[in-house]
Amino acid sequence: MIKPIAYIRSPFPTKFGIPRQPGLVPDLRAEIIFEPEYRIPEAFRELDGYSHIWLIWEFHEAVRDKWSPTVRPPRLGGNKRIGVFATRSPFRPNPIGISVVELEKIEFDVPNGPIIHVKGVDLVDNTPIYDIKPYLPHIDSVPYAKAGFSEKAAMHNLNVIIPNEILDKIPQAQKTQIETLKAILAQDPRPGYQRSSEREYGFFYAGMEIKFIVNDDDVLTVTELTADSDNS
Repeated sequence: MIKPIAYIRSPFPTKFGIPRQPGLVPDLRAEIIFEPEYRIPEAFRELDGYSHIWLIWEFHEAVRDKWSPTVRPPRLGGNKRIGVFATRSPFRPNPIGISVVELEKIEFDVPNGPIIHVKGVDLVDNTPIYDIKPYLPHIDSVPYAKAGFSEKAAMHNLNVIIPNEILDKIPQAQKTQIETLKAILAQDPRPGYQRSSEREYGFFYAGMEIKFIVNDDDVLTVTELTADSDNS
């Protein structure tokens, strides 16, 4: 039986808005906080020699009693069923996820240290981490690999607009997050089966509540952006 060795501290308190894959928003930062029994500096020796690491983690908000052999990938509009093993869907026989993230730094002399700081994450806050392994570019990278149906799925970016009257009201503490937020919004956080130009969507990120609409020309406009004390 395996158990978590750590938990992620992410700016996303809920799943909505999280990038669909790691690395899509390179500056999206998070911290890995280890359970007390694994806070042993020797276990991290030489890890800072790697630029990237693999995270093996749990889709803890997608655990189900039953599993389905097929799923509906959001990037296909949620209208076509694909074999679960041909996707990265969270609804799997075992809800295990993997992500390659950039290792920014390791802090040792801090409360609850060692703490690993990473970038390019795609995990919701408090995700259980089961293992960490170094990414080996000469082995793990396969330039000629095929990407299956995902190559045909549109991965275009949206044009993001945050009106000046909204930006002017943002507290200074959140203003440093605006460029990263724009990169997140450009990935189109809407569910694949919801593409209404009349619907307003919303999610929480880095202590802010963000609401937006997307028109038929793929222009995303933020309609409201407020500091949220419950998620800051």
